[in-house]
Amino acid sequence: MPGPSHRILQGVIMYTSILVPVDGSEHSAKALGVAAQLARASSASLVLLTVAEYPPGNMGLFTGGTPEPFTAEDWGKLADSLKQDAEAALRKVRDSVDLQGIEVEEVIRQGAPAEGILHEAKHRGVDAIVMGSRGVSDMRGMLFGSTSHKVSHVAESTVITVA
Repeated sequence: MPGPSHRILQGVIMYTSILVPVDGSEHSAKALGVAAQLARASSASLVLLTVAEYPPGNMGLFTGGTPEPFTAEDWGKLADSLKQDAEAALRKVRDSVDLQGIEVEEVIRQGAPAEGILHEAKHRGVDAIVMGSRGVSDMRGMLFGSTSHKVSHVAESTVITVA
């Protein structure tokens, strides 16, 4: 069922706001292309969302280092690095698609991707989420389930996945 503020014009669903999660992958760039077409057809706005995911709190176990927890300084450096990576991923995808004439807002959040997407969609009351069927972490998706799968099963908005 379409989201809370969609319109129907001559039997076609028209959206007013579309959330597009981007991670720098080819699939998220394709999803943004589809979302841009929908936005133009509906005069909708786009919200480009990148969710920077923190690694587990005890990184030493995963990197071959000591099992000591991160210090506050380590977390600060990591947060800065993750934000820079998220900004670069967002820029890469945004610059790959013509968004001229479309109202676009860019948002960077930190946390688990699926939960961040669901929270942002609900908080903003978007009509639709247009996202890639796969992202940059395909191996993780095979092991734990993909972000798009989780979002499509829980979101209150329409979810369009793009392969």
